[in-house]
Amino acid sequence: MLKRSLLVLALSIAATLPAFAHLDPGTHGSFAAGFSHPLFGVDHILVMVAVGLWAAQQGGRSIWLVPGAFVGAMAIGFAAAISGVPLPFVEPVILASVVFIGVAIALALPIPAPAVAAMVGFFALFHGHAHGGELGEAGAWQFAIGFILATAALHAAGIVAGLLLGRISGKVLTRIAGAITALGGLWLAFGA
Repeated sequence: MLKRSLLVLALSIAATLPAFAHLDPGTHGSFAAGFSHPLFGVDHILVMVAVGLWAAQQGGRSIWLVPGAFVGAMAIGFAAAISGVPLPFVEPVILASVVFIGVAIALALPIPAPAVAAMVGFFALFHGHAHGGELGEAGAWQFAIGFILATAALHAAGIVAGLLLGRISGKVLTRIAGAITALGGLWLAFGA
C-alpha cells in the first residue's frame, strides 16, 4: 500500500511538470507559476522533501506538525515580502537550511516535535520571503496558493519516502538521504 501511494504521488507530480513550465513569477503571478516554482529549484526540492523526511524520521505528531510549521511560516514570509518588509540574508539562509536539515536527518537526533517545527519554521520564513520577493506586481494570492500546494506535495513525498525508507532499513537509509541532502546544499553553496 505504501509503495503504491509513493508511486502514485511521484507519477502525479511528474505528470504535471510539462504543464507547469517554470513561469516568471514577476510577470506571471498565476497558480501555475506558483506551483511550478518549487518544482524547478534544486534548493527548494531538497529542503522541502527533507522537511518531510525529517518529520517521518521523528515520527509521532512531527509528521503533521513539522510540515505544517514550514508551510505556515513560509506563508508569513511571503506576506512580509509582498508587504515590503525586508529580511536580510535570504539566499544564504535558504542554502543553510538545506545543509542544516540534511545534517539533522543524518544525525538522527531525537528532538522534540515543537523544536523541530520551530527550526523548520525559521528557515521557511526565508523561503517564503524569497517567493514573495520574486513576485513583482503579479497576482500574489494565486501564486501563493500554487507554491503552497507544491510545497505540501513535496513534504508529502518526503514523508512517504521517509516512512518507506524507515520500514526498509530502520533509520539507515533515511540518514544517508539526509547526508546526501546536506552534501547537495554544500554543492549549491560552493560548487554550483
